[in-house]
Amino acid sequence: MRSVSTAASNATEEVQLGDREFAKIAVYAKKHFGLSLSDNKKPLVRSRLSRRLRSLQIGSFSDYLDILDDAGSAEERTELLCLLTTNVTQFFREAHHFETLRDEVLPPLLNAAQNGKRVRIWSAGCSTGPEPYSIAIVLHALCPNAHKLDIKVLGTDIDPVVVRQAIAAEYGPKDLAQIPKIYANIVTGGGSLAPRLPDEVTSLVRFGTLNLIKPFPFSGKFDAIFCRNVAIYFDKETQQNVWMAFANALTPDGFLFLGHSERLSGPALQRFRGTGITTYQRIS
Repeated sequence: MRSVSTAASNATEEVQLGDREFAKIAVYAKKHFGLSLSDNKKPLVRSRLSRRLRSLQIGSFSDYLDILDDAGSAEERTELLCLLTTNVTQFFREAHHFETLRDEVLPPLLNAAQNGKRVRIWSAGCSTGPEPYSIAIVLHALCPNAHKLDIKVLGTDIDPVVVRQAIAAEYGPKDLAQIPKIYANIVTGGGSLAPRLPDEVTSLVRFGTLNLIKPFPFSGKFDAIFCRNVAIYFDKETQQNVWMAFANALTPDGFLFLGHSERLSGPALQRFRGTGITTYQRIS
């Protein structure tokens, strides 16, 4: 690996990103993360990575690529992922999905759970946790003893940093204010106590790191999968592979929720039927 000390004197200069280096970064991002970096993303990539190069006191993108290629580059790979993606999340984002979850998806599942059935819901690309905790809030509202049944929400993300934040479940008043008023009584605290999610909600959720472009490690099936505003970073081929993987990970009549700008495509169209706004149910 090249020495990184040669860049110190150039740390304040704008680092140039050549076409060759950008192409290599794009190939790396596709291979490791499934991310699609088209040519029009080059200015954004240069801007975000230039800050990282200055932090590392590196003078060129070629030197940075050498670091990524190093056998022990897992930590830097995570840094690159954080720079190339944006973690925008909030409680009950795209509220219509949670209405569908409450009114259509969960009632029969909870009835079965009361009789011992296993219920599993997956938040794929969970970021810092508001999505899986929103699911858990709906579960708790419909079934206050859900935490005593065989019901679990799995939250996964490729970024271990945001997964650690999700596990901590530490959210400020502004974050928790996003929770609809019909669920406001579930958030504990008030007065001199900071508002927080109760144990009955947080205990429903488990977290882990997972790369969606790799084979899923699960043996059991999911009754519903939320994967919203994640596939927008993938190219068409990767999207179609992920859709099919979700179809295979769902129960025969399980539900799939996508982001507002995402649509099923490819062979997965034969495995689902649309039931609402970016909401699909497996049919085969």
